[in-house]
Amino acid sequence: MKFDIAIRVIAFLSMFGLMASWEAIAPRRKTATLKVSRWIANLSVAVLNTMVIRILLASGAVGVAMVTAENGWGILNMLHWPVWIEIVLAVLLLDLMIYLQHLGFHAVPVLWKIHMVHHADPDYDVTTAVRFHPVEALLSMVLKMAGVAIIGASPTSVLAFEVILNGMAMFNHANVRMPAFVDWILRWVVVTPDMHRIHHSIFPRENNRNFGFNLPWWDYMFGTYLASPSRGHERMTFGLKKFRSPGCLKLLNILKLPFGRSPGIDAMNQGECL
Repeated sequence: MKFDIAIRVIAFLSMFGLMASWEAIAPRRKTATLKVSRWIANLSVAVLNTMVIRILLASGAVGVAMVTAENGWGILNMLHWPVWIEIVLAVLLLDLMIYLQHLGFHAVPVLWKIHMVHHADPDYDVTTAVRFHPVEALLSMVLKMAGVAIIGASPTSVLAFEVILNGMAMFNHANVRMPAFVDWILRWVVVTPDMHRIHHSIFPRENNRNFGFNLPWWDYMFGTYLASPSRGHERMTFGLKKFRSPGCLKLLNILKLPFGRSPGIDAMNQGECL
């Protein structure tokens, strides 16, 4: 488990440093809020989530994968295919599961109240990737653990998936500029910053599109893909209308946000910062 943690920490710090540097050198757009206060709040949420998961679900998805592998449980553990095929299949199936989970967090009102914390960020950069309410972080881990058990994903494939997903989330949430033709090419195989940025638009017709965090194929297959925002990337507005005051950037208010007065599924017209 110590080796597992070391890989995660090194991968996170490396990708975060790379994206933060890219944002500083070639930002896609100007930020609308004070960067320091947002970063402190968003990164504090990330640290809190890590602590909560380590305390309550110490073994995590990798631990479940170890148990299922030892007992031969799960679909892939019942097959005898080459290891590399099983790893590829596991990563693909887990990524599909995360896509469907994301859809569910938007479609089910009680889940949206929790997921709303991620969308209430009034700006969009690498720290938005780690801004999730602790309840959502726990629920996501439980669902992932169940998915790992059903799929029978190996510990190696689960660790690979989590590292890739975490790194890709920071990449596609980053406020970085790249040539249009590079973005077009990358969209065939990964979710790009320009593609996922649309999902954080203030308009429901846009923030209910482009649900993928890693692979773009599920959005293409299930009809949830949107190529570009109506106002363009330079002029689009992020977040939720009633969560844009400076007080909403404080850690305590971020944690209290889901428990406000009936936020509902229509984030554009309901809810307020406590």
